[in-house]
Amino acid sequence: MLQPNQHEHARSKDPVKYGELVILGYNGSLPGGDRGRKRSRFALYRRAKANGVKPSAVHILSNPHDSKAVNSRGQHSISFTLSRNQTVVVEYCHDNDTDMFQIGRSTESPIDFVVTDTPGGSKESEDSSSAPSTISRFACRVVCDRNPPFTARIYAAGFDSSKNIFLGEKATKWKNPDGHMDGLTTNGVLVMHPLGFPEEPKQGLWREISVCGDVYALRETRSGPIRGQLAQGESSALQDGSLVDLCGATLLWRTAEGLLKAPTLRHLDALRLELNAARPQCPVGLSTLAFPSLPRSHSLEERQPWAYLACGHVHGRHDWGQRPERHREREEGACGGTGGRRECPLCRTVGPYVPLWLGCEPAFYVDAGAPTHAFVPCGHVCSEKTVRYWAETPLPHGTHAFRPTCPFCSAPLSGTPGYTRLIFQGPID
Repeated sequence: MLQPNQHEHARSKDPVKYGELVILGYNGSLPGGDRGRKRSRFALYRRAKANGVKPSAVHILSNPHDSKAVNSRGQHSISFTLSRNQTVVVEYCHDNDTDMFQIGRSTESPIDFVVTDTPGGSKESEDSSSAPSTISRFACRVVCDRNPPFTARIYAAGFDSSKNIFLGEKATKWKNPDGHMDGLTTNGVLVMHPLGFPEEPKQGLWREISVCGDVYALRETRSGPIRGQLAQGESSALQDGSLVDLCGATLLWRTAEGLLKAPTLRHLDALRLELNAARPQCPVGLSTLAFPSLPRSHSLEERQPWAYLACGHVHGRHDWGQRPERHREREEGACGGTGGRRECPLCRTVGPYVPLWLGCEPAFYVDAGAPTHAFVPCGHVCSEKTVRYWAETPLPHGTHAFRPTCPFCSAPLSGTPGYTRLIFQGPID
């Protein structure tokens, strides 16, 4: 048996965890399962050997191919093409104090976390898989300090297989007053740092991060040619609850400390069992309802609770109260639902009637409260504080729009406030 001091020694050998990036829209895992670098969440640990880099020499070239840095596979560099006959190349050298993690659509080896476009929680988006992706192949990089407090900072763009970042002639770029070059990627990397997350969370402002990690106000449109104003005093340092948008997928950053306070999958399952132990009943069929166990929360089950989202009354699946369907109403139906609107037999309120699904990704919860509320129109169930936070958080959509979405499936929320309180009927006996 380990003595107390041996316990400490054993614990100190555990790798330091910086935090986790979790993709919004996946309720615990990718549809085909998490595999290798392609997964719904990615944990960042201190590497055995530092792989961070920092800027060193700057070269101004008339021909970019003249640069040894650009041609050398062992040398990281960023090239800013100003014109056909002028390129500024910033060489990067090894940094013993940081670890670098790269995120993007590419499956090439420099990418640590492979991210593809997130379907928008609706049937139409399933067909959009053939559309070209708006996520950059080398979208961004996160650089973590290897020493406490292990600060993680985000930068737009990642180094490719040749260890280079190229900002071509058309890319938005500039020279800062202190002389260093900087720029933005085509579709940009947007970041929102919340305040007081998760205890009393308040949304921050969406900003754009530059290639060198400075913070700017948003461009007029996502890929507009003119950068926003420098956000004085704001930082690219990620904090618990920060959101990173890659134009096609949004990632949530949870610090290691934040995850320790978040509910666990075991806790969420205990809440599910507690809910099922109350034996909620369908007021029409009088059958006992039960939420399926969390790993199976992807396919409909016989005793699955359904709800009328306009009023929150929970039922079992039944054919009561069908309404004539119209095209517009079908659009308002939820994923996995019957499409169209139904009249609640208890209160006659008309609205979407959908199956309820428990939110299984603990990182999206802002507290460990009971699952009492559901998002509209998808029917994902979680705590009141959690639905409220996400319903008030506008996420980037398209080139210049923002809209609140369900974090568990990325369905755009409809109506105000975008969620409903569930009303369960207890057993009659």
